[in-house]
Amino acid sequence: MPLKTINFRSIIKAATFCCLFLASALHAQEIIPDEEAPSIKSKDSTVNTTRIKADGVGAVVGDFIILESDLDREIAQLEAQGADLKDVSRCELFGSLLERKLYAHQAIQDSVIVNELYIQSLVEQQIQGILAQTKGDMDGLLKFYKKDSEQALRDEMYEINKNGYLAREMQKKVTEEIEVTPEEVRTFFNDIPEDERPTFGTELKVAQIVVIPEVTEASKQAVIDKLSAFKKDIEENGASFTTKALFYSEDPGSKSNGGKLPTMNRKNPRMVKEFRDIAFNLQEGEISEPFETDFGYHIIYLEKIRGQEYDVRHILLKPELTQDAIQKAKDEIDEVRAKIIDGTLTFAEAAREFSDEKETKYEGGKLTNPTTQDFNFELARMDTEMYTQIQDLKDDAISEVIQDEDRINRLKFKIMTVTDRINDHKADYSRDYLKIKDLALQDKQIKAIEKWQKEAISETYIKINGTYRDCDYQSDWLKVK
Repeated sequence: MPLKTINFRSIIKAATFCCLFLASALHAQEIIPDEEAPSIKSKDSTVNTTRIKADGVGAVVGDFIILESDLDREIAQLEAQGADLKDVSRCELFGSLLERKLYAHQAIQDSVIVNELYIQSLVEQQIQGILAQTKGDMDGLLKFYKKDSEQALRDEMYEINKNGYLAREMQKKVTEEIEVTPEEVRTFFNDIPEDERPTFGTELKVAQIVVIPEVTEASKQAVIDKLSAFKKDIEENGASFTTKALFYSEDPGSKSNGGKLPTMNRKNPRMVKEFRDIAFNLQEGEISEPFETDFGYHIIYLEKIRGQEYDVRHILLKPELTQDAIQKAKDEIDEVRAKIIDGTLTFAEAAREFSDEKETKYEGGKLTNPTTQDFNFELARMDTEMYTQIQDLKDDAISEVIQDEDRINRLKFKIMTVTDRINDHKADYSRDYLKIKDLALQDKQIKAIEKWQKEAISETYIKINGTYRDCDYQSDWLKVK
């Protein structure tokens, strides 16, 4: 009996499937002429294809092959990441691989431009991220991925990331201009049988007031002096910048790698403005003077310039907070809370007047959901930390003072409140219009992708081998007439 496979969109949206480095690896494979396959016309060109020796090859999609080992490795990697695959068959995973290769192949045919600097930067970030978790064990990493050199690993990761990039850009190209009108949203909603309409979980609107202890000028100067001493020791005594970063830097993302940051480039700078302005004005081998960003105080070492690319290391130090500053902030938040409780101020008024959090104070302290970009947080999908802070709050009640921290502030005090609550309910057109609009847009995009995929499959040379011919695919990969 044929095995059932679900469409790519049902699987690949999961986060674990989007991890490019942990996706199936592309191996060099000898292409052995067997018999000439017919030339298949694509939209823009003729794709010259050749039969591939079937031993070990699960499929050919245009210019790409999928090996048995690709699928085995993907399964192993997903399981290592904790993915629950008990209800996912090999056919389903194989179908997702077919679709990714189809997207990448068609992107090449449509001349989608590859941002090579971005791909190289991504590879560097991935390698450094993994090494940070494995305490710098490159030999172990090479052994795990069965590579005999770091360059071979980088080359393979580059190909994986490039093809993932092509697939994403191609899918974006198919869907980027799709929009839905209000009438289409209404029609979409009305076409859902009433007993099949989705239920939306409990949603909350949450607001907070944050008071951050003030850093004294003396504390700032102490950090500047310490960084200046590091710079002098390196320049005059030959001390190691890398070693000092390992010992002293307070940047958890780069400390274990000697302060090394992902490669920066002028065309695609992703660092904060103050940081990149300093970095791009250094000479190769130069160390900056101490400077300030929202994260603290830094010195940068410009290790290498390669065209538009800059290899940099940095040391980050954060000024210490005095007990007086901490107590002053605690007293202030206590006073603000008391004024809200006794009715002297509303929560929103207090946020606008006293909160140190610029992102929320002018909205009366209301937090924005980063996923939906509105003020609603679905309880079941709420960030764990936020949930623990507000789970026992009744509407309009004020939390006790919470001591917290973030990437920028080593200490902050806050109070929180739930300003509105919408309980579990069946989808309602008026109340849930934005959610219904998103569903209608996704439905329209899926239909566009299905149409595009059907056309692309018909125009692309595809060969499915072995047991994968027995899978029950939604798409016509076997080109059954």
